[in-house]
Amino acid sequence: MKKELVNNKSYRFRIQDILNRFKEEEEQGKSLKTINQTDPESAMMGSIQGTHASYNVQSVVDDKHGLIAHADVVSDVNDRNQFSNQITQAEEVTGKECEICCGDAGYANTKELERIDRRGTRVIVPSQRQALHNREDKPFSKDKFDYDKDLDCYYCPEGHKLVYAGMHESGKSIAYRINDADICKQCINYDECTNARSGRKIVRLLQEEVREKLERQYEQSESQEVYKRRKSRVEHPFGHIKRNLGITNFLLRGREGVQAELSIAATCFNIARMITLFGGVKGFIGRLCTV
Repeated sequence: MKKELVNNKSYRFRIQDILNRFKEEEEQGKSLKTINQTDPESAMMGSIQGTHASYNVQSVVDDKHGLIAHADVVSDVNDRNQFSNQITQAEEVTGKECEICCGDAGYANTKELERIDRRGTRVIVPSQRQALHNREDKPFSKDKFDYDKDLDCYYCPEGHKLVYAGMHESGKSIAYRINDADICKQCINYDECTNARSGRKIVRLLQEEVREKLERQYEQSESQEVYKRRKSRVEHPFGHIKRNLGITNFLLRGREGVQAELSIAATCFNIARMITLFGGVKGFIGRLCTV
């Protein structure tokens, strides 16, 4: 009886602690829906198999040899804030600075990409717009509006001017709007271009020029050759680890344990890859003995 009462009290304290955390998050303006008591460092992530408590695996692979230069696990549900961090950590491991950095559209965060671009490293990452190139080209999308840098304004396809209307999204971008909403309402393209009562609005990133530069850079023929190789380079290790090594999920809890599991898997892949590069097991062992 006493044991059961002790457990009940313990459960009550745990539940109350969880409820307090929900309340704290709500007071801070966050909409927290779940709390993971088993592995608080993990996050709920969606996949083909459904939504599970997960870690986001990051890997940086050498283009020449296909070796994993750096492998990491993070709790971010997407890759948007990982590009510069992962590249920098890979450079610390190799002791060399990347000449060309390539990633898929999941890393298309202009602020992140700019950190690598401004030091002179070539960045090859498609924007979300470029990744969705198969979508129907809309006649009144943002790229159909001309930006005048000297006057700091946009001109719509009909030649009407959109002027500065203030900062947008917590200072990350700038809004431009038609000066007189009636111009839009009387335009033959009203409803197709916009149906907003205040007229058409364009949002421009603070790093818009950087984004445009990176888009042009991605479309260059030499960049396209590098991007085509990306899939066979960075996806190959994932395929080997999941299919050949049979690691389809992590066994440990907590980021430190999961990182250890990933590091072991990455080391196993690199050994298998080096055996191939050195012409077999004997060649690999012989190379180790001569080092």
